[in-house]
Amino acid sequence: MPKTATADRVDRDELLAFLRRRHRAVLMTRRRDGSPQLSPVTCGLDAGGRVVVSTYPQRAKVANARRDPAVSLCVLSDEWDGPWVQLDGTAEVLDLPEALEPLVEYFRSISGEHPDWDEYRAAMWQQGKSLLRVTVQRWGPVATGGFPSELSKG
Repeated sequence: MPKTATADRVDRDELLAFLRRRHRAVLMTRRRDGSPQLSPVTCGLDAGGRVVVSTYPQRAKVANARRDPAVSLCVLSDEWDGPWVQLDGTAEVLDLPEALEPLVEYFRSISGEHPDWDEYRAAMWQQGKSLLRVTVQRWGPVATGGFPSELSKG
């Protein structure tokens, strides 16, 4: 029997539980001319329920988010045909030194404890990292691909 597509509406708590287990996304910001700029990113979820992305201040996504903080993310499952969700929100850019502890939280949300936090903090300083923090304002259903239900009923 063919796989049936799904589109499950979820509340914020269910959304956060979904996001906590997923770390791959495509981030959409807007270029100066309003056209979309897409970036594949690794993301986490901070204690405030915001989506966080480690990046560099020179990246197009950062320049775009500084100019126009309205962003969207498509958060994907590890499996290509697994569930996904689109989020819309407002991004803020944190630069060092303000970004340092949020970068620690970002790492923890994805990989757990680092064997040497002093080394990690030093690396973030050396690399001049920034953090994008997205406050989610709207989200679509958690969806999966497949056939429309009327076609999958054998």
